[in-house]
Amino acid sequence: MKWKRNTGFDRIEDRRGQGGGGFGSVLSGGGGGIPIPIPGGKAGGGIGGLIIFAVIAFLMFSGVLGGGSGGLGGLTGLQPGAAEPGGTLNPQNDTDQFLAWATQDIQVFWEETFAANGQQLPMQDLVLFEGGTSSGCGPASSATGPFYCPTDQKVYLDLGFFDELQSRFGAQGGDTAIAYVVAHEFGHHIQTVLGIGDEVQRMAQSDPSQRNDLSVRQELQADCLAGIWAHTAASDMEPGDIQEALDAAAAVGDDRIQKATTGRIDREGWTHGSSEQRVTWFSRGFQTGVINDCDTFGDSSL
Repeated sequence: MKWKRNTGFDRIEDRRGQGGGGFGSVLSGGGGGIPIPIPGGKAGGGIGGLIIFAVIAFLMFSGVLGGGSGGLGGLTGLQPGAAEPGGTLNPQNDTDQFLAWATQDIQVFWEETFAANGQQLPMQDLVLFEGGTSSGCGPASSATGPFYCPTDQKVYLDLGFFDELQSRFGAQGGDTAIAYVVAHEFGHHIQTVLGIGDEVQRMAQSDPSQRNDLSVRQELQADCLAGIWAHTAASDMEPGDIQEALDAAAAVGDDRIQKATTGRIDREGWTHGSSEQRVTWFSRGFQTGVINDCDTFGDSSL
């Protein structure tokens, strides 16, 4: 992709080399991510009233019904240990530079989209860590994979994940693969601001048999929202870029991860969707650029 150096450093909190945080599990709490461990549980059940909720949420987002940011407040600025321009992020490292640019570009796109509809979008940092760290959702380790924590509204990422993605799950790698993962995680932030994450949790608690199905729909919607951003960045794409993103989406499908780690595929254990589903929904967002096309909760084919 075409991108600019020395931008977006104030959107990154760099904890690499700090250690700490423990290696327990991250509490879900309505968040989402791209885990390497195989999720468990049972799928099943319909989605009932959530279809109506999803429609209302998207109408609110489009400005038809008004609505707001739910009292989430504005930007809080950098936290202690956050990177300053030319600081802990390495200005000579292309991955660091690209990650900072992509994080800023994705956030600015969503901020401007909300502002165009008369709404404020509170955005937070992307936290880089190595090995383990703490989050508002509990301790995390590199095995957790990239994730979004709705409690502190931050995205957490260990860059070693991308090495795993290539060596273990067959992704091409590359800049656009990184951008896809970041855009997916910030897609979860959009869901949090719109109230979708909380409603998914409420529905799952009300009927645990729906938990996996709801999780899959939430994750696929985040993929579609990532595709929406990619649609706006198409002019910055170079030959082969979008294929990198598609390969990354396929690599984190539940079926591929299950096959690589256990040798078998258990559809009832899916919480993120198959490789085909993830590619399909990212592609839908990329091709249309229409946010209402990302209503996975209203899709009876899933």
